[in-house]
Amino acid sequence: MAGGDAGGDTGAQHAASTPAIEAARAAGIQVEVRRIGRVGSLAEAAAAYGIAPADLVKTLVVRRSEGEHVFVLVPGDRVFSWAKVRALLGTNRISMPDAAAARQVTGYERGTITPFGARERLPVIADSHLVGRRVSIGGGAHGVGLVVNGDDVIRLFEATVADISDEPTRRS
Repeated sequence: MAGGDAGGDTGAQHAASTPAIEAARAAGIQVEVRRIGRVGSLAEAAAAYGIAPADLVKTLVVRRSEGEHVFVLVPGDRVFSWAKVRALLGTNRISMPDAAAARQVTGYERGTITPFGARERLPVIADSHLVGRRVSIGGGAHGVGLVVNGDDVIRLFEATVADISDEPTRRS
């Protein structure tokens, strides 16, 4: 994946900007906006972007306690580990908020969630497999990705970096 111009747009569709796009551009990092339209799966999205699933970041919102949420960033080829995240957060219980609660906290609907331009600045936990990689993270709308350096995301959001994922099993 070659790096794009800061703020450059790639793709046949040219949708309006999103808070995520504006926030990424304002951060002063190298960002390439790519638009592929709606897709049905992570594998389909990776193929449409022309990248490996490992380079497509899943952004999850996790509820640590009532009113306390964190963003969790996991490579697309890996599985979020509940046990590892609970241990990292020092709690026995975490959960995923429902779609309405996730949207209320982030400003984004599921499938478009990203820490860029989110309604609330939440703590970010980044899987260690994102370090040193150029990745595509959600751009705040379906089929919109922000191609950025994983290290820039970690630095910008002062992310805690840890091994918080597992390799998928055959059933995953």
